[in-house]
Parts: sequence; C-alpha cells; structure tokens
Amino acid sequence: MVRIRHCLAAALSLAGLTGTGLGVSAQANQASTDPTAAKGAQIYCFMRSNGNSHSVSWEASYAVIKRQGNSLFKTSPEHASVMITEAVVNSPGNYPDCGRYLGDLFGASSGSGQLPENQPKTSSYGSNSSSSYGEQRYSY
Repeated sequence: MVRIRHCLAAALSLAGLTGTGLGVSAQANQASTDPTAAKGAQIYCFMRSNGNSHSVSWEASYAVIKRQGNSLFKTSPEHASVMITEAVVNSPGNYPDCGRYLGDLFGASSGSGQLPENQPKTSSYGSNSSSSYGEQRYSY
C-alpha cells in the first residue's frame, strides 16, 4: 500500500512538472501571436506607409494596444514598441516595407538622423541622466 502511494505521488509530481512546462510554452506561444500587438502593428505600418508622421501613427497604434490589451495593467509605451516590432518581425509578409519605420519606435528619426535642435549631442553611455531623448520620447 505504501509503495502504491509513493508511485502515485511520483506520477502526479511528474505530471505536474510536465503540465507546468506545457503552460510556459503555451504562454510564450500566445505572446508571439498576440492579436493586440498585430492590430497595433497593422495600424502603425498602414499609417506610416500612407504618409503619416511617426507621432500620429504611434499615438493611434498605442491607443489600440493599451485599450484593447487583456492585461490587468496598462501596457507601457516601451513594451508596446517591442510588441509592434515583434509582430512585424514575426510576420514580415503581413507588413510590407514596414521594417524601415521600426527604428522610429526606438528613437531614430526618419529624417536626417539628427537629434532635435534642443537636445545636446551627448552620449547616453555612462550617463544616468533622465533627460536623454530616448526617455522623453514616450512622455506623451
């Protein structure tokens, strides 16, 4: 009787570990095919390819991501940028020519590649200042 109990306990433990592993892979798979991220990427890429500026396209796509997300907490702007980028990279055929706009999500300017006039030309490496351009970008 004791031996049966030990075997049953071992089997249940093994089943629990296997189930936990499946749950983690299911969550990772769900994150890569998040419909909210796909909607945000579709909106951002569509608007940019039709001549809209980064800020207008970003505000529209971020509004969809943060309002239609099924998370308990609001999605941060930085995470929304990553979600859009992942959606485009995972399905480049769904977003033709959108790759050239992805840099704008992370601070690259679509124009001449220069910083705005009011920003000093300093390196962000080794600087803990909160006034860098990349950190102000998402303070809408």
